[in-house]
Amino acid sequence: MKTCIIAEVGSVHDGSFGNAKRLIDVAVECGTDVVKFQTHIASAETLPDAPMSPYFKSEPRYEYFERTAFNLQQWRGLKAYCVEKGVEFLSTPFSIEAVELLEKVGVARYKVPSGEVTNLPLLEVIGQTGKPIFLSSGMSSWAELDKAVETILSCHDHLTLLQCTSEYPCPYEQVGLNVMLEMKDRYKLPVGLSDHTLANYAAFAAVALGASVIEKHITFSRQMYGSDAKHSLEPAEFAELVQGIRAIETMLFNPVDKSKVEHFQMMKQTFEKSLVSLVGIPKGTVITKEMIGMKKPGTGLPTRRYKEIVSRRAARHIAANKVLQEEDIDWS
Repeated sequence: MKTCIIAEVGSVHDGSFGNAKRLIDVAVECGTDVVKFQTHIASAETLPDAPMSPYFKSEPRYEYFERTAFNLQQWRGLKAYCVEKGVEFLSTPFSIEAVELLEKVGVARYKVPSGEVTNLPLLEVIGQTGKPIFLSSGMSSWAELDKAVETILSCHDHLTLLQCTSEYPCPYEQVGLNVMLEMKDRYKLPVGLSDHTLANYAAFAAVALGASVIEKHITFSRQMYGSDAKHSLEPAEFAELVQGIRAIETMLFNPVDKSKVEHFQMMKQTFEKSLVSLVGIPKGTVITKEMIGMKKPGTGLPTRRYKEIVSRRAARHIAANKVLQEEDIDWS
């Protein structure tokens, strides 16, 4: 099955509708399957004096969410632009009100962020839409994740679990590829990786291990202002992510049959060796090990038959430095 690649724009657009559209362009140019935003309604999800995240303290969260939010018309415009560009529109709701807004926009599925895993009322509302869900594991314990999965499965079973470590950026030691595999075994559901590392290695490893979804932040530049840009991939890096995943899929979907080597015949003749005469051998002479060696090309008797040749007689005169053939040997 083809890996679903999600380009997470988040709030990198910084409230600019034009930037948001251009980020869709960039993600599409990179080859992504889905472009994902975040739908924040400040008054519905946070108190004005809530603490700022440890990795972004340049602006109070409430003010930041309020300033960078889009209205219903703009969200509809972004979805329409995604449709025009042939890519799926997705946005993460951070409140029940945000779910209601996205239902008006018309999303095909939902992404539950790590911080909402324990928000069971929100999970119930999302689950009741009947739409497929990506659920990030983030900072949750197994007990919390069990309850979240149970809540969603009580509505439907179109659920994919994403291993995610709530570190920005995430060090390799904290990626938790083992957790992704443990989730697959524990819940018998599709799994993937929401990757916050600053390179593509973790995502590549996850796909090789069976991830069906990869989510990665995208930005014009890591020098941009905002909460997400510093731990996002720039366009060339994201394009490499997509190319690498598609290459890995090609390898995984095309197992090699080691019992079939016919198409290597030309290479075998070029790079393998044959048994050759090191000296001239008169007809009828008993061949000794000192008379034969192993040299390219591999067009004669294969070297594995070395012991079969020794002590046999030459069926005809064999010139020195000649690739030995079946008819050179008296097999009687």
